[in-house]
Amino acid sequence: MNWPRLLPFITIPAMLVLVEVIALFLSLPMQTAGIAAFEDPASFANPLIFIAILLVFTAFLLLLIRYRWKKVIRAIIAVSIFFTFIYIYAGIAVYFFGMVPGTIGVTLALSFLSTALLFLYPEWYIIDALGILIAAGAASIFGISLDIIPVLILLVILMVYDAISVYKTRHMVTLAEGVIDIKSPILFVVPKRLGYSYMQEGIGDLDSGERAAFVIGMGDLIMPSILVVSANVFLDTPRLLGIITLPALGAVIGSVVGLILLLTVVQKGRPQAGLPPINGGAILGFLAGCLLAGYGLSFLL
Repeated sequence: MNWPRLLPFITIPAMLVLVEVIALFLSLPMQTAGIAAFEDPASFANPLIFIAILLVFTAFLLLLIRYRWKKVIRAIIAVSIFFTFIYIYAGIAVYFFGMVPGTIGVTLALSFLSTALLFLYPEWYIIDALGILIAAGAASIFGISLDIIPVLILLVILMVYDAISVYKTRHMVTLAEGVIDIKSPILFVVPKRLGYSYMQEGIGDLDSGERAAFVIGMGDLIMPSILVVSANVFLDTPRLLGIITLPALGAVIGSVVGLILLLTVVQKGRPQAGLPPINGGAILGFLAGCLLAGYGLSFLL
């Protein structure tokens, strides 16, 4: 049995499901703490604002990569991750303990320690463990901030953008290579063998196919998880075990199927756009869940 080939088909889908499950559980603390990315979840402007910010941020990082300003890139990503941790830990702390003395201090301390650990010791298991929390927290925040239609618009736009940026302009490949070069912790890393060290070995050439580890962008796990959270928050349908709606469960299953299809192609060793199959699978699964729940397409009204 070829375990190196089978490993990503087990670990990466498991990581996606874990992100989606944690994002669902974080949605209530985030709502209780009043943490949201947009004031009006139903506004069609929200996905356009999201895309605009993404394009500006990506262009800025590519400019920094071109001029090899590695320290600036690391600083920007570190600050972004630090504030993401603040939102996550603050939501959890306020939900369980309220705004008691020490809440802010504990939140800041945990955020600082988590960010420092990622950058001072960026080994693959540290990146993956804390990356799952970051991805789940981000998905939770955007999931409670975007109603169903804005989420679907966002996911479709990102599918097209990801395909263009990987296969046409290839700037996403350049961005990934730049991030890997400085070992910035915004990619999930899955080793191909025991004893592998991301800090010492990296992953190899993205285009050569000779990689020491599999990598997948954090956004590839965040985006379908946003739909899962949104479907669980904004759709008034019966919940399985009182936890998850059928449309949300359908999005989970569909995203996993799409991810497995992606991994089948990635085995060839060339960079692939992750969001078309993953987001596409999540959307199809969501629609199937709506039909099974008897909800139909009434979310369009």
